[in-house]
Amino acid sequence: MVGGPSGILGTKEEVDRLLLFVMMAWFAGPSVAGILLTGLLYGREGFHNLLTRMTRWRIGARWYAVALLTAPILFAAVSLALSLLSPEFLPGILTTSDKAALLLFGISYGLIGGGFLEELGWTGFAVPRMRLRFGILATGLIVGVLWGAYHFSVMLWMSSTYSGALPLAILLPAQLFAWLPAYRILMVWVYDRTGESLLLAMLMHASLSAGMLILQPLAIAGVALLTYILVFGAALWAVVGAVTVANHGHLTRQPPLPRGRMA
Repeated sequence: MVGGPSGILGTKEEVDRLLLFVMMAWFAGPSVAGILLTGLLYGREGFHNLLTRMTRWRIGARWYAVALLTAPILFAAVSLALSLLSPEFLPGILTTSDKAALLLFGISYGLIGGGFLEELGWTGFAVPRMRLRFGILATGLIVGVLWGAYHFSVMLWMSSTYSGALPLAILLPAQLFAWLPAYRILMVWVYDRTGESLLLAMLMHASLSAGMLILQPLAIAGVALLTYILVFGAALWAVVGAVTVANHGHLTRQPPLPRGRMA
């Protein structure tokens, strides 16, 4: 919308001036679409339901722990484990010279961008609609793939991060689809088990975005970046497998809602 089909072209000053507008337009996608479709399909009752799910906070402490700690613990564990092979994998918070700024940016971006604005669309609208027909695993996979595709444009714009020995055709799909569907499955599972708390889904997304910015290595590319992506993805899929086994092969607590009614 701002830079045209070829992205933002021009000087660094022009890019810096337009970046805020680009990110605002990008974040508006899921949130505006979710709000508009809620109004079109469900009217005032849909908005009331959306607000109710956003303010559903009386949930057991263990679910807050799952939502807030899953991603940061995995990011830290993967980074520290791989750092035994090379110091380039050390978490960013340990190598940056401005730890306060990184923490502030990561938490702010996670809460506002990833948590609040994106989840108004994904868990606010898309997930309940998908659960009318599908279980948790299928809903998580479908929404997770769409989630990854949605991030493709911003990842392509940040393509300098992915320069190195491997082409973008390998790195971008791995970055977007190796772990986002797995994490979305966990998000849908937590959403189902917490009485459909949109608030907790927002916090879980926020912890992922903040943890990624704060705890992943700051300057890796090429083979090192692909290694990190695949190891982190494998760790997330292992968690999905463990949760499935712990629930005797059934992630869904309740059957999908009757068709035509949104949770």
